[in-house]
Amino acid sequence: MRRVQKTIVLDRIKWQGGGSFRIDGEPSIQIAPWRVVRQAASPDIILIGHDHFDHCSPADVAKLRGAQTKVIGSQRVAEIIEDTIVLREWQSIRLNNATIRAVPAISRRDDKRFSANGGLGFVVSIGYYDIYYTGDAKLVPGMDVLQPDIVLLPIAGNGQRSLEEALTLVSLLRPRWAIPYNWGGAGLQATEIDARSFQSRVGEGTEVRLLQPTS
Repeated sequence: MRRVQKTIVLDRIKWQGGGSFRIDGEPSIQIAPWRVVRQAASPDIILIGHDHFDHCSPADVAKLRGAQTKVIGSQRVAEIIEDTIVLREWQSIRLNNATIRAVPAISRRDDKRFSANGGLGFVVSIGYYDIYYTGDAKLVPGMDVLQPDIVLLPIAGNGQRSLEEALTLVSLLRPRWAIPYNWGGAGLQATEIDARSFQSRVGEGTEVRLLQPTS
């Protein structure tokens, strides 16, 4: 029964390209919307971990946001997106039957800690299952205490997490599933060859799913 429920949660995760994800169901959750398509219904929750343009897009938030939508992010995000609920690192909040936990992030783009002044990753707990969206971050102290069922992580490098760091993190966390992002697009994203290399090199016990972008 537990395995079946996990698969249902897994199938609710939709990759929208780049670092953007949608988690369907109740609650509906949008993560780092950028160049996304307006949905028939507004999400219950929007998560934005840091203020880089491809994660923190006021235009996309305005496109998706409804009267009941809660935007959750870092202090820097709150300075850009009005009425953002600010989380500090390791702080949690419960909304609409989901628990959101903020995880500290470090990026090589500016080579400093984001935390209260910058960016975060998020662990989304739905039911008994945890989905860890790492954000554009490399390895940080404290990640080893997390035990997510599903991890969403970049493999592009370019100040984010390199392929080798992504493999190290998966080995550390040992999730049941790993879903890479920031691959297959233009510019500085990783290639499909990189994504398939990641898939083939992940150790036993973790299944890598290479999702195709959806609206």
